[in-house]
Amino acid sequence: MSKQIGIPVIHAIRAVIVPLAAIGFVLAWSSGFIVAKIGTEDVPVLTVLLWRFVPLAVGLAIVLLLSGQWRNATRAQVRSQLVIGLFAQFGYVVFVYASVAVGISTGTTALIDAVQPLVIAALAGPLLHVRVPGAQWLGLGIGAVGVFLIVQSQFGASDAPPIAYALPALAMVSLITATILERRSPHRAPVLLTLTVHATATMVLLAVLALATGEAVPPGDATFWLTTLFLALVPTLSAYGLYWWLLRRIGVTVLNALLFLVAPTTAVAGALLFREPFTLLTAGGFLLSAAGVALVLVSDARGRVDARRVSARRVSAPPAADPADGASPRPVPDSAPQGAR
Repeated sequence: MSKQIGIPVIHAIRAVIVPLAAIGFVLAWSSGFIVAKIGTEDVPVLTVLLWRFVPLAVGLAIVLLLSGQWRNATRAQVRSQLVIGLFAQFGYVVFVYASVAVGISTGTTALIDAVQPLVIAALAGPLLHVRVPGAQWLGLGIGAVGVFLIVQSQFGASDAPPIAYALPALAMVSLITATILERRSPHRAPVLLTLTVHATATMVLLAVLALATGEAVPPGDATFWLTTLFLALVPTLSAYGLYWWLLRRIGVTVLNALLFLVAPTTAVAGALLFREPFTLLTAGGFLLSAAGVALVLVSDARGRVDARRVSARRVSAPPAADPADGASPRPVPDSAPQGAR
């Protein structure tokens, strides 16, 4: 009886926690673009990035040691996460910060980055063996049109040379590579271990580059330290933690569809804080992006409901008669869903 009562309660809790986590993810991920512009205004990119990761890596390592989770970590898990972290953290943040530093607007950087849901969806089938339903393809397509409109409204807002627009594209490729590697890896690791390895590896690589270029010494003003602390806690710890947590609960297609909302959120913040363009075209793109994500989420929710119904029918169906009792086994109709046979 307690089991029957407990299952709906668990589903109700998940129904609240996952949407809240998704909202937090969008806001935290968007903040990284905004604070990147603020942080790199007077300080070199490598200096900001290095001191963004130093306290984070040290803090995560301490928590990992105190929690005892490191005892269960295998060498294969650590090796796998080192490679994933190279793309997910180091490659991604270096290219994003370089984009903002050369003058590309925060909205445009986020918007080019937001194309990755379509790339992920296209690669999900052949590389991850994930079927993307037609409704989700339609939603992704609508979201992509919205992103295109916002990009159109943002062009001309910076003096960056055309070649510089390859930087946010490389950031997008880095995160896509990390996502695919994580989904294909047989050595899954807890989120705490994942973040610790990623942050530590990124810190080491940034330290090497910063020392080689003479940009390792931080300024002494309080604004710099407040900025790097925020970057460590929100767009790094919170956003990446939620990214990997949500990836394992809502799937790669739905999670990446949420990135369509990061783009307009960043565009709105950029317009308010830095007077970056926000026109009717931007607003139209915002609405289309939201509609596309809504379509993906509704399609995913229906798919999950259908899967639960099939599972419930399988549990409640009477068992086939035992041939040893002299009765013929009950045939399975040809129309039975895959996996129910």
